[in-house]
Amino acid sequence: MVSVSKLNGKKVIGANAYMLGEVSGADVDTEKWQMTHLHVSLTDEATRELGFRKPLLGSVIVCLPIDIIQATGDVVSLTKSITELKNVVEPKEHR
Repeated sequence: MVSVSKLNGKKVIGANAYMLGEVSGADVDTEKWQMTHLHVSLTDEATRELGFRKPLLGSVIVCLPIDIIQATGDVVSLTKSITELKNVVEPKEHR
């Protein structure tokens, strides 16, 4: 088991080695005590690729369901490519 604090700041890489961004938090279901989503602060390029508008200051944060995480180590690897992520990501907030 990996704690959320150890994931914060890790790079997130898509299935095609595309740099998506960095982990900035997570959603946890407190009834089941399970992580449900990972918050990812997108790079400027990923923001454009996914069709979001970059805020003047800060970055776009999206929620990724944990079932698309392939592995965690030095980076967080996803099972989906950037084009597949367009149907999966949910905007969380601007930071």
